[in-house]
Amino acid sequence: MADDRLEIEQLRRELARHIINYHVLDRPAISDAEYDSLYARLVELERLHPEWVATDSPTQRVGATPAKDFPPVAHRVPMLSLANAYSEDELRDFDRRMRDLLGQDAIVYVAEPKLDGLSVELVYENGLFVRGSTRGDGATGEDVTANLRTIRSIPLRLGVDAPPALLEVRGEVYIETQAFRSVNERRAADGLPLFANPRNLAAGSLRQLDPRVTAERPLRMACYDIGTADGITISTQRELLAALPRLGLPVNPLFAVCEDGDDIAAFYCRMQDEREGLPYETDGVVIKIDRFDLRRKAGNVSRSPRWAVAGKFPAEQAVTRLRDIIVSVGRTGVLTPIAVLDPVRVRGVEISSATLHNEDDIQAKDLRIGDRVVVQRAGDVIPHITGPRQELRDGSERPFAMPSSCPSCGSPVVRLEGEAACRCLNTTCPARIKQSLWHFASKGALDVDGLGEKLIDQLVDRGLVSRLGDLFRLDRETLAELDRMGPVSADRLARALEDARTVSLARFLYGLGIPEVGASTADLLARHAGSLDRIAGISRDELLTLPTVGPRTADAVVDYFANEENRKTLADLLEVGLRAAPVAPPAQTDGTLAGKRFVFTGTLSGMTRDEAARRVQALGATAVGSVSRRTDYVVAGAEPGAKADAARALGIPVLSEPDFIALLESPHG
Repeated sequence: MADDRLEIEQLRRELARHIINYHVLDRPAISDAEYDSLYARLVELERLHPEWVATDSPTQRVGATPAKDFPPVAHRVPMLSLANAYSEDELRDFDRRMRDLLGQDAIVYVAEPKLDGLSVELVYENGLFVRGSTRGDGATGEDVTANLRTIRSIPLRLGVDAPPALLEVRGEVYIETQAFRSVNERRAADGLPLFANPRNLAAGSLRQLDPRVTAERPLRMACYDIGTADGITISTQRELLAALPRLGLPVNPLFAVCEDGDDIAAFYCRMQDEREGLPYETDGVVIKIDRFDLRRKAGNVSRSPRWAVAGKFPAEQAVTRLRDIIVSVGRTGVLTPIAVLDPVRVRGVEISSATLHNEDDIQAKDLRIGDRVVVQRAGDVIPHITGPRQELRDGSERPFAMPSSCPSCGSPVVRLEGEAACRCLNTTCPARIKQSLWHFASKGALDVDGLGEKLIDQLVDRGLVSRLGDLFRLDRETLAELDRMGPVSADRLARALEDARTVSLARFLYGLGIPEVGASTADLLARHAGSLDRIAGISRDELLTLPTVGPRTADAVVDYFANEENRKTLADLLEVGLRAAPVAPPAQTDGTLAGKRFVFTGTLSGMTRDEAARRVQALGATAVGSVSRRTDYVVAGAEPGAKADAARALGIPVLSEPDFIALLESPHG
């Protein structure tokens, strides 16, 4: 027993050291397989001795129950915001003011990139991470301890034998640009709304009530300051940036020492030139006096320190005229206002329109037709309007009002209680039909090659198609009479429609456009139920037993198949010969992988994730998108995300790609 306890303590220390080597120092000392072996041994020992499981164990990063809210946390030392400078000259002025204020001929500064994320504070007591909070209003933040524990670069215990009695560390939680794009790509594939930019994703992830959701997001942290410190003496910013990694705390290694205003201006210009090549979003640089004694002498003004300044880069924005606001109608009947703009270039892309989301958004920003508006395109994402330039108004501007009738069919527009969206409830609305047809024929659904939006417009406007099934009633002669459709194109489209009559059940479900059901959920439903009839009669309770299916999705599926109009649509599709191929039962239900749940993370070299999923499905297993206690295996390719850590925390085996292939090819597989 005593030997087990000693081994547990040794394993925790060793694993903590390897986590720091990997995530903080970027110097891994052992292979992933060796780490997994040590981790598995710790999981086994803690399972045998649950009374010895400690809060700082590497196995305890994920698994806290969802919070009802975030309690307030008062900061011992206020987390102040920074004053801004917007040019090289203003940064040189900052240096001059500091020298005059402090009576110094020259002052040394430390300059760092300004990460675009969410500021937080970590509190360590005797080396143990006990609390984490957001900046909030500077005096009081929100307790997000459980969510911060899921971030791999944050140590649960400081990596020194004699840690400070108390240490408050400040830093920025952010997400790298490529990871942000990957998250949005997965959400787009699942039919989910996209995040506007990396900062919104980082902030939203950190404020999730369920830490398991946060654990799925590839968040990082870079530390840059300390609050109260008891048991550690640091006198300069340079010493701080050297000491934090020794404690196991990550910092941004990209910083510079500046000896005057010219050095500061040069760093500012260099970062502005290099920002596109950085792996994260940055909107400027932060300049701080290096010596802490000079900082104390300089003091603070209002809510900002005198001794630091943020040098902001020129905004990735442009000003143009809002010519009009038109309203589009989506396949679910939601009316979306669209801004029509005088074309303007932002970050090398010409922008002539932008989504305005809903009427409330327009009113909150006080946008008026004819306004000069600020257009932004941060993070290589969809452009949006941040607001009007009210000082440029000449009185000709006019407010926008959502139409009371649908601009497509004239039906009354309604706004359901609790919703921000206005809707057309007419299921035969031409605009809704067009959007539904486009989605039904899209690449992720029936994949009808040659059936684009302009052609769909013609089909609906001419009265040739009024519901999904009408697509399959079209003949070559009718298609050939359409604009820009000769005999060859008509023949090609007719063949594509004929080929689409038989489609996989998952693609068929996705194409129906059921709310909350993206491509991966459609695939999950198809594999679980096996046939359209079975899905049409599935209960809410049964749906909730499926991984990744929550109450909203379950309600949406049940409501869809209970709707009489939707049932008529399905019957019509079957009548015209469309066949959603049933999913055959697993070929090897007697194998040991039958019923197992697999999660894939990282990049596989020998196959795609879809191919890997199909291989486990052929053996009777299931591929799911997130890690839970019901997951049996996590397969980790190159650069695995938080799913691998979540699996280790739950004691779930994490397989390398060779191990996964060996498992598939083993006789018992």
